[in-house]
Amino acid sequence: MKIDDVHATAYRVPLDEPESDGTLTWTATTIVVVEVEAGGVTGLGYTYGSAACAELVHSELSAAIEGESPMDVSRLARDMAIAVRNVGRRGPTAMAISAVDTALWDLKARTLGVPLASLFGQVHDDVAIYGSGGFTSLTEDELERQLGTWVHDDGIPRVKMKVGTAWGSREDRDVERAAVARRAIGPDAELYVDANGAYTAKQAVRVGQRFEEQGVTWFEEPVSSDDLEGLRSISERLDCDVAAGEYGDEAWYFQRMCAARAVDCLQADVTRCGGFSGWLQAASIAAAHGLEVSAHCAPALHVHVAPAAPNVRHIEYFADHVRVEHLLFDGVPSPVGGTLRPDLSSVGSGLTLKRADAARWRC
Repeated sequence: MKIDDVHATAYRVPLDEPESDGTLTWTATTIVVVEVEAGGVTGLGYTYGSAACAELVHSELSAAIEGESPMDVSRLARDMAIAVRNVGRRGPTAMAISAVDTALWDLKARTLGVPLASLFGQVHDDVAIYGSGGFTSLTEDELERQLGTWVHDDGIPRVKMKVGTAWGSREDRDVERAAVARRAIGPDAELYVDANGAYTAKQAVRVGQRFEEQGVTWFEEPVSSDDLEGLRSISERLDCDVAAGEYGDEAWYFQRMCAARAVDCLQADVTRCGGFSGWLQAASIAAAHGLEVSAHCAPALHVHVAPAAPNVRHIEYFADHVRVEHLLFDGVPSPVGGTLRPDLSSVGSGLTLKRADAARWRC
């Protein structure tokens, strides 16, 4: 059996109103869905990235895998990396590779008639999640309602909010909103903050100490994820865990970050880091440095691979991606008791594209 077709389609799903974090405002979420066919079986994967990823799949990646066996996913991942040498491996290219890689693994599992999680092998039956949103554009009432609902109604005992408002220029507002979040979720739930690189290193230490007064235990991207020295200096001065890595696109990225002791927990995103193949590499690199790994966003994909990592901490249950995944796919998992569990009754990922529904958002 050989791969006989590769197809990618971009969908842009608008938001009801603009959303913001510390360094960006957006009005829609773009997802590029890849389908790889072999012998009448179709594997599905996707990435959250530019619509240009779809063109990269067609122009640069399809030729590297068409006519090849869908069983040899590791070789195909290598061949895709070779094929884009002169195009550039990072950014949209890495996202395109990630989407194809996830589709290839799904295709292999469906061909073998097994759940994707079983193909990888499970160390964990389920994986903890944290509710993620808390955008800086939300009012205090909206922030309180969103985070409080996750904790009190959905039973998710850990939540994350955005800080670093207006490129870190409103520290007092950030701290006040953290206090609002703490009141909303109560004293026992874990509270995380994410600055998306909005602060300077010394500023992050200063404001981080104020966040710790609200019981914050996770400080994500207090400075740019490229500032490894800055991340390390913040980690050394705060008790809360410093996290980064969501923009990692290859093994060397994660190796450099871990070797620099820049983070207390490594993040990796299956839709950016080379798919399931790259995510498992990142998890192994973290383990080799005595670190845990956290799955960034795309919960409907990470639920299948995260249980295979002995050192996984949790999966980000990101509000925007949860919304898009439910709109576009059947078979999306729902959390139970603050965890996600792969569906072992379905082959592959268990996801099916809702073609008629998705058509309205096609780019």
